[in-house]
Amino acid sequence: MNQPSLSRHDEPHRTGRIGWLRAAVLGANDGILSTASLLVGVASADATQTSILIAGVAGLVAGAMSMAAGEYVSVSSQSDTEKAELVRERKELSSEPEGELAELAGIYVSRGLDQELANQVAEQLTRHDALAAHARDELGISETMAARPIQSACASALTFAVGAGLPLMAAVLAPVAWVAVVVSTSALCFLALLGWLSAWAGGAPKGRAVLRVTFWGALAMAATAGIGKLFGVAT
Repeated sequence: MNQPSLSRHDEPHRTGRIGWLRAAVLGANDGILSTASLLVGVASADATQTSILIAGVAGLVAGAMSMAAGEYVSVSSQSDTEKAELVRERKELSSEPEGELAELAGIYVSRGLDQELANQVAEQLTRHDALAAHARDELGISETMAARPIQSACASALTFAVGAGLPLMAAVLAPVAWVAVVVSTSALCFLALLGWLSAWAGGAPKGRAVLRVTFWGALAMAATAGIGKLFGVAT
């Protein structure tokens, strides 16, 4: 009797998307919200359409560069920390192999294995790749979740520019008297769509994501509209 053949089971997970998805969602959300708020604020001050568009384009360029630089610096710091931890762990494995083996076994015991099995698992993983085992189970560093500064910076800059371009396009198409209304309304729609898409891509509840992003978007645009009205009256 033939035994059934064993095939590799590749189960898709979304955790590998966390790094770029976070940067992309942050960039697009910031692009839509900051540019729309800027446009609404300037429009509420009774500015000309030319002034509104100049402010929007300047906000798009400055924001994209700022997002790229900020994301690169932030994620680079995380990457440097991870590398420093791996260097220290490599030294400890070289100088105190028995202690590191016991530490690894202790981690597996704390996760529910009995001591004998934990010792066996720790010994086998150490023989296979000691540094990878400690990086993953002791430090929480894995290839999937590793910091990627350039990828994060490019994702943030690109998605910010795309997000900022949406309310800017609405401002171009709207009559000057209706810029604030058209931009704020379209921006809330774009934010709601972004919240839905990000939740779908990450496998998270969609309604909560949509509500969260539209609430803060409406609050930000209301604040800048109030400031624009205040300065418009003052001038």
